[in-house]
Amino acid sequence: DVQLQASGGGLVQAGASLRLSCAHSGFSFDDYVIGWFRQAPGKEREGVAAIKGGDGSTYYDGPVKGRLTISTDNAKNTVYLQIKRLKPEDTAVYYCAASYRGDTIAVLNPTFLYDVTYDYWGQGTQVTVSS
Repeated sequence: DVQLQASGGGLVQAGASLRLSCAHSGFSFDDYVIGWFRQAPGKEREGVAAIKGGDGSTYYDGPVKGRLTISTDNAKNTVYLQIKRLKPEDTAVYYCAASYRGDTIAVLNPTFLYDVTYDYWGQGTQVTVSS
């Protein structure tokens, strides 16, 4: 079974950094893409970053783009999302998801920040940023 488990959220002060983890199992990451999404209260879910398992290439977009780093530790089957200089507007539930289309594309593109591209989802982890 494909499983994804997001963790690492919490209550932090504005300006701090946080690293979220997405532990994954049940599939070969070489053939997949893992993305990070977030959903703020009253807003639609938005994709913020993606990483391609086959070559480790990454893709970012959106207003938080310059403060994010997505990375992977393949030995631990874990993908990370580091968020720097957190702002109150970063408050959201953060989700990771996996898409099996990773082996069908050469380069990540904007569609990998669309939730419809993803096949498996983990439960979210809450990030709350206080001002």
